[in-house]
Amino acid sequence: MMPEPPSPAWTAPSGLTIPDALPVLPLGGGTVVFPLAVVPLVVGQPRSIRLIDDAMRQQRLVTLVMQRNEEVESAGPEHLYRVGTVGLIHQLVRAPDGTLRLIVQGLQRVRLLDFVTTEPYLVARIQRAPEQAMPGVETEGLRRAVLDLFRRLVAVTDGLSEEVAAAAERFADPLQVVYLIASVAPLPGPARQEILELDAVDAKLRRLIELLQHELAVRELGRKIIAETNEQLSKTQREYFLREQLRAIQRELGEGEEPAEITEIRRQIAEAGLPPEASREAERELNRLSTLSPASPEYGIARTYLEWLASLPWNRESGGEIDVQRARQVLDEDHYDLEKIKERILDYLAVKKLREMRRAPSAGPTDQSDSSGPSAAAGEPAREPILCFVGPPGVGKTSLGQSIARALGRAFVRMSLGGVHDEAEIRGHRRTYIGAMPGRIIQGIRRAERKDPVFMLDEIDKLGADWRGDPAAALLEVLDPTQNSSFVDTYLGVPFDLSRVLFITTANTLDTVPPPLLDRMEILQLSGYTDDEKVQIARRYLIPKELAAHGLTPTELTIDDDALRWIIRRYTREAGVRGLEREIATICRKVARGIADGRTEPVHVDVERVSSYLGRPRYSEEIGGRTERPGVATGLAWTPTGGEVLFVEAAMMPSREERLILTGMLGDIMRESAQAALTWVRSNAEALGIDPALFAGKAVHLHVPAGAVPKDGPSAGITMATALASLATGRPTRSDVAMTGEITLRGKVLPVGGIKEKVLAAHRAGITTVILPRENEPDLDDLPPDLRGEITFVLVDTVEEVIHRALVPPADATATPDRSAADIVGPVATTER
Repeated sequence: MMPEPPSPAWTAPSGLTIPDALPVLPLGGGTVVFPLAVVPLVVGQPRSIRLIDDAMRQQRLVTLVMQRNEEVESAGPEHLYRVGTVGLIHQLVRAPDGTLRLIVQGLQRVRLLDFVTTEPYLVARIQRAPEQAMPGVETEGLRRAVLDLFRRLVAVTDGLSEEVAAAAERFADPLQVVYLIASVAPLPGPARQEILELDAVDAKLRRLIELLQHELAVRELGRKIIAETNEQLSKTQREYFLREQLRAIQRELGEGEEPAEITEIRRQIAEAGLPPEASREAERELNRLSTLSPASPEYGIARTYLEWLASLPWNRESGGEIDVQRARQVLDEDHYDLEKIKERILDYLAVKKLREMRRAPSAGPTDQSDSSGPSAAAGEPAREPILCFVGPPGVGKTSLGQSIARALGRAFVRMSLGGVHDEAEIRGHRRTYIGAMPGRIIQGIRRAERKDPVFMLDEIDKLGADWRGDPAAALLEVLDPTQNSSFVDTYLGVPFDLSRVLFITTANTLDTVPPPLLDRMEILQLSGYTDDEKVQIARRYLIPKELAAHGLTPTELTIDDDALRWIIRRYTREAGVRGLEREIATICRKVARGIADGRTEPVHVDVERVSSYLGRPRYSEEIGGRTERPGVATGLAWTPTGGEVLFVEAAMMPSREERLILTGMLGDIMRESAQAALTWVRSNAEALGIDPALFAGKAVHLHVPAGAVPKDGPSAGITMATALASLATGRPTRSDVAMTGEITLRGKVLPVGGIKEKVLAAHRAGITTVILPRENEPDLDDLPPDLRGEITFVLVDTVEEVIHRALVPPADATATPDRSAADIVGPVATTER
């Protein structure tokens, strides 16, 4: 729509006649005067004051236009917008400083066409610019949207009152609503000018909605930020200011009271009974803590450190009178057999009790000692033994530690070392790190709340090492009785006495334990159990435990000894009793399910009923079938999980070159033993009745099942020689014979280790005769008497004796050469040794 042509004069809505030329008053400070609005103005420039004086002498009308650049003091035509408002001066007050205070009412929106004069002030020809209003539903919707946004803006703006929002809602004319809200809302000057210059009322409403939405979002975000900041101030800085004021008041009054939190920590440290060095360190940290602000990160670090110092049992011990007989009763209640372990613990208790009795009359120092001889009772500090239980899984190493703690009346702490790679797990972290804590040794001591617990380091053979350090090296100080009385955790930084702690370590094998660490421990071997021992363990411990765990009573389920032996031989075949415990638990679950289904009669499990609960047997008597043909011999091996029965199979075939083929994942030592065995058999072929030309142009193949299991060690030497001799002579080995021993090229049989585990494995497999090196005869004393009565032990010095005893006699032989009683240790010879 084209603007109307200029007219000489026109009448405003108020009834006043407006001429076509009026003086122009530039407005700074982002001020925009809208039509129908009443605003106060301050005029201070000389030419503006003259403009007002001249206007007051005529019709009191001026054209109010905002400056484009507020920094210009005397604005010219180029500094003004081209749309303004004709205003009527209602009131004028001359201030003492020479400025004029005006009350002006906007009358009509106008456009500046050209300037008639610029001196002494601006005079311009103007043109009326009425707004274009198109009443309708859309306009009404825009008006209500503007009112809603303005109401929300009033709620979050301190300078706006609810009366203004109520006044805007009373206007039905959208143009009046736009100009009122635009004049009072906190909008920038250019935005107000933009609204004034828009012709259509709908366009003014839409632009005002955009501006109000932006301002509302900024205000709400600002209120949220202020609220969060105030909350933080109220929790941290406010407390800090109050504490500083309190300290200032205390200084003025001459009072030096420290905060209650520091006073409480000081009291706890005093009650903890710290040694002198730790006490001095705690005092230094307390003094530093009192100078720190609670808002400082250092404050939390120092407070946590002091809490650790105060919570450790520096001088708290279990105490109590030592009762050796009760200790023996507790150990017998919890574990069957293990006499050597029990005797060692009872010896320790007896020495400890004797020292306390000898020390009491002298009323000397409070230290104790576990050394032999009464002369050291008064001067030598207490030294607890470092025990290491070594044995296959499931033999009771960990549970034995719990029983020892119960027998001693001490707290029990267990720390698993399996997979530990970081030295800081043992020694702790430096306090400079975020979240630093003491090592797991000190943490365990604090959990025990006593300085003399039974501390079990489980799976010490499974420690690791990487770029973070070697935990085994850190344990050297912990497990050294001459050093651990002043163990320094990296976090604490002060010595802590670990000499009163009874450390017990466990391992499946000692091969992976570093020698320096091994040298600090007393090794106690826990071998596997015989079938009879497993039956007794099941009868005394496992069955009652599983019955209680499954909600059964002893009358609802009974298992006879023959059924237990059947389970042991055909379903488990292990050194320990974990598998046996799982099988008993399976039977208990099925019986409990039957009772839950309504069955009321008691259940008695015998050999015939075992398969109905456990399924078909997992193991069978396979020894006889494996050794029926020549070239197969039965050997015995030691593994970290106990003894095992292994077979050595030999075969011979034509070949372009004579060679030895070895399969079965054999290690270097075992491969060398195979070469030594073949060399001995070939060099002694005539003595063994073998044609020396038998091996000519042949390849000899030795295989040791199972092929997926790595094997190594020298103890299969005589087994390999026997298998080769069996193959060459055509005489099979006896199915009831197993053997172990190292071979030399001269045919000597050397001693090997793990005799008890190997014999137990032979017994589990149904072997009745075991061939051993003569130098291993003392190891037979470690075997249970019942086991020695069931197995015949043949002690040998040479491989010829092994082959003579292991191979089936020739078909034409009428008798077997006599063996002296010294060579055979069996059910009869056992009592003669």
